[in-house]
This record gives sequence, structure tokens and C-alpha cells, in this order.
Amino acid sequence: MKFLKGLFHVLIIIILTIVTQVGGVIWIIVFAFFKWCKPEWSLWKRLCVFCVVYIFTVFTIIPTAASIDNRRMLPVFHETIQPHNLGYVFLCRNYVKGDLYNVIKDVSAVYKESPYLGTKLVYLDAGFPFIDGFPLLPHLSHNDGRKVDVAFVYNEASGTSSHNSHPSLIGYGIYEGPQGNEVNQTQICEDAGYWQYGYAGALGININHELELNKRETKLLTERIQSHHKVEKVFIEPHLITRLGIKNINFKLRFHGCHAVRHDDHIHFQVDR
Repeated sequence: MKFLKGLFHVLIIIILTIVTQVGGVIWIIVFAFFKWCKPEWSLWKRLCVFCVVYIFTVFTIIPTAASIDNRRMLPVFHETIQPHNLGYVFLCRNYVKGDLYNVIKDVSAVYKESPYLGTKLVYLDAGFPFIDGFPLLPHLSHNDGRKVDVAFVYNEASGTSSHNSHPSLIGYGIYEGPQGNEVNQTQICEDAGYWQYGYAGALGININHELELNKRETKLLTERIQSHHKVEKVFIEPHLITRLGIKNINFKLRFHGCHAVRHDDHIHFQVDR
């Protein structure tokens, strides 16, 4: 029984560390406290306390500690920036270096003005709060606080603003796939043996079927990102570059490679060092 309990804790610590970076450490601290001070408490009581301590730590201690390494938590409630959902916040996947934080604020500043009032820049995965090189799975490169994924801009089927709604539950996996004679990079990569290229499609749950890509605003967003002097690279699927007529400003638009995943459900960009 002790072995099974120990194995349970080890598995939980590993999973929390992989998914949140900091959750495993918080689990160890909380359950070590119970072992010595409240051994009679039930597992459910301990789990409730863990959740409270975890949430408190995520919103108070972690942001302060991360600032020591020049990492900042992206805004949760902001006039021009928001997470796709609070999961990115609770899982501590919304941290970036200070210069990328400033770029995101600069790019989103246009949403303070008419006719964009009410629209926001919606971010997905960014980075963890600590340690350069610590992987943010399943991403290959989100490991230094210098990369972020942002969502496309969408409209209702009527053409009116979606009010920052998006088709995918998790922000990934609902693709704007190639059409007609457009380059089908997905097929090219999968034919070359890169089976993982479109795997996020299996995870994408469409919760807003009526939404349609706002081609004009997604193009302008991509070009605003490229125009910032601190931005080094921007990844978006090749067929969307052609379809939307996106300018390749200072050659910052790059193909991310078949070893990565599809980028016709989001925009990835990164800043230089």
C-alpha cells in the first residue's frame, strides 16, 4: 500500500511538472505539510487545500518570483489583451520575457481605437515562468520566454465581430485548411513521414461552428506583428500567406518546418535576444 501511495504521488508530481512546471513543487510542499501536521486528514481535504494553495501561488507568488528572471505574466483582464481561456493562466503557460511583453502590448495597442474597440489580441501558449530550456510541451521552441502563439481574428457568419470568440475550445486544432490549387503543406509533410504535423486536429473541439475567419484583420494582425522592430520570426501556414495576401516584411515570415505542427490555426512569433 505504501508503494502504491508513493507511486501515485510520483506520477502526480511528474504530470504537474510537465503541464505547469510549478505544480509538482507545490504538491510536494502541501503534502509534506500534511504528512507532518495533519496526517489524519482525508485525501479530499488535502486536494482542496492543494487547489487553494496552488491558485493563490499562481496569482501572487509566481509572478513576483518570475520577475527576477525578467519574465512577466501576460495580462488576464486587460483592455486589449486576453488569454484564449483561463486554462493558460492556471497552468502557468502565459509567461514571456519583458521585451516580448512590450511587443504584445505594442501590437495590441491598435485595439484601443475605433473601429477596433472591443477587439483584443488573444494569446494561446507562451512560456513557463522559470528556467530557460525547460520544455513547454508539446511545443518544440517555447522554452525561453521569447515565443508566443496568438489566435486568428474571427467574425460571426453575418460578418459582425465575434467579440473575441474563437471556434476551438483549446485554441488549437480548428484549421483553415488549403483550398483549390493552394500549397498543401500538411500533405507534403505527412507524405514525408512527419505524422505529427496535423495531430492537433484530433484535439480541436469546435464550439463555435458559425464563426468564420476574418481574413482582413488576420492579415493586418500578422503584418503588425512583423512590423515591430523586435520581432525576429513569424510562423503561419504557407497557403494562408498566399490566400490572405500577407506581406513578408523584412523576410520575417518563415516556414516552421515539417518537424513542427500546422500553423493554420494560430500565428506564432518570437523576438530576438
